[in-house]
Amino acid sequence: MYRLIASDLDETLLDHNGSISEENLLAIQEAKKLGVYFVPATGRGFRSVDKTLKELGVYDKQDEYVISFNGGAITENKDYKVLDIRGLSYEKVSELFETGRRYNVCIHVYTRDIVYVYNINDSEREYLGKRCQWQPIGEDISFLKDERLVKIIFENTDMNYLHFVEEEMKDVIAGLDVVYSSNRYLEFNQTGVNKGTGLQRLCEILHIDIKDTIAVGDSTNDMAMLQAAGLSCAVNNAVPQIKELCDYVCKQTSNEAPIAEIIHEFIIKG
Repeated sequence: MYRLIASDLDETLLDHNGSISEENLLAIQEAKKLGVYFVPATGRGFRSVDKTLKELGVYDKQDEYVISFNGGAITENKDYKVLDIRGLSYEKVSELFETGRRYNVCIHVYTRDIVYVYNINDSEREYLGKRCQWQPIGEDISFLKDERLVKIIFENTDMNYLHFVEEEMKDVIAGLDVVYSSNRYLEFNQTGVNKGTGLQRLCEILHIDIKDTIAVGDSTNDMAMLQAAGLSCAVNNAVPQIKELCDYVCKQTSNEAPIAEIIHEFIIKG
C-alpha cells in the first residue's frame, strides 16, 4: 500500500482561487485515516503555505511535513521546524540577479523566510497576492550577503521568452537545477536540489520506501519528484511533457478534484 502522497500546490492541489476543493479535502482525510501521509511539495517557501496547511487541518502540527523551495527545504509543520535546507551562495544569486536584470523579467530572491521581488509587474503582483507575502527590492541586493538564500526565479508570462533567456544564460546557469513552473517562472536551485531529492530525503526521515509514494504534479518543476516516486500522476491541466512521463493522467483538472480521483483509485480501491 502507498504510504505517502506528495502533491504540488499551484495548478495541482489548488484551484484558480488558491483553495482546495471540498472533495479533495474529504479524500485526503480518508487517506490519512488509513495511515497515509499527505505532503505538500511546492516551489514556494514553507512560510507561504499557511493558508493551505490550515485548510488541510495540519497547520503547526507535529508529524506533518512540507517539501518547499522545490526541494530546498523539508520542514515539520510544528513551529516551522527545519529538518533539511539547501540553497545557493550569495555569489551565485548575485550573478543570476545581475544577469536577469538585462532581460524583461521580474526576479524573486528567496531567503529562508522572505521573498524579495525586483521589477514586479501588475500581472505578477496579482498572482503573488493570492499566494505569498513579498517585499520589493531595488538594484542592490548586497543587504542579503549574510542571509540564507535558497533559490532565485525569473518571471514572464511569455514562456517562449523565458526559454530564450535560459539559452542566453547557459554559461551562467551551467550545473544548476533549472525548471519551469506555473507557465510563468524560470527557477534556479542549487545543483541536485529538486522536488525529487526532497522527496527522497523526507522518505529517509520517515523510514518510508520511496516505492511506496505517490507524486502528483503539473509542470517541469515536478518532474524529478514524479520520476522518483513509486507512482507518478499528472492532473489533466498538466503540461504535455509531464503527462507523457506519468503513470496516470487524471480525468480532472486542478479546478476540480484530481487528488480525490487519485486517492479513490489507488488508496481506497487499490
